[in-house]
Amino acid sequence: MPVRVLDRHEVRRLAEAGAQLVEVLPREEYEDLHLPGAVHLWLRDLDHEAAERLERTRPVVVYCWDWMCDMSPRAAARLEQLGFRQVYDYVPGKADWLAAGWPAEGRSAAAPSAGDVAQRDVLTCRVGQPVDEVLVRMRDAGQAVCVVVNDERVVTGLLRRRTAEARADATVEEVMRPGPATVRAHEPLGPLLERMAKARVRTVVVTDPEGRLLGLVDRTSGEHALDAGHAVAA
Repeated sequence: MPVRVLDRHEVRRLAEAGAQLVEVLPREEYEDLHLPGAVHLWLRDLDHEAAERLERTRPVVVYCWDWMCDMSPRAAARLEQLGFRQVYDYVPGKADWLAAGWPAEGRSAAAPSAGDVAQRDVLTCRVGQPVDEVLVRMRDAGQAVCVVVNDERVVTGLLRRRTAEARADATVEEVMRPGPATVRAHEPLGPLLERMAKARVRTVVVTDPEGRLLGLVDRTSGEHALDAGHAVAA
């Protein structure tokens, strides 16, 4: 039967229920970052090690890096040939998990990222709302931006306070900046702040792989967090 493909929510549910998570990338990549509790079993070693290291009575979820990596589907197919009957393939892979800001293990797990410093209490608005109403909320909250989202919190635009003040009689859709730049939660903080400074950008939106709002990185707060992290490391 075909190997079932999972999304990250299904992977987490299976892992919590006792499934075995298996990363089939080379060891160096596994040791850098891997899903919590995952074991390393390189694709080339499946034939020699699967029977010793994996339990046939428990589900097995294999993954590699992302959709373009073919190691996990090949590993899943081979495990089935070796007699494992509950095999699943997390095709979106580790990149999808990390991009959503979900926890990981490994030597780089403690490195600061966009998701670590993102402000989660972000002011949001809808395209049909009057700008003057949103402007009141922005002033009350002391916020310089409002992220425009749909009912699923997918980001569709960005409304800045100075723009709202100049067009208070319009709707959000008429004055918002559509298609704002976004980053994923696992974006390394240092290089991100450098790009923001070079582009003279104060804030950047953080979204998950489905485009849903996770938070907002403020450059000043991010720089303070990065400096604090360096001080602790020293």
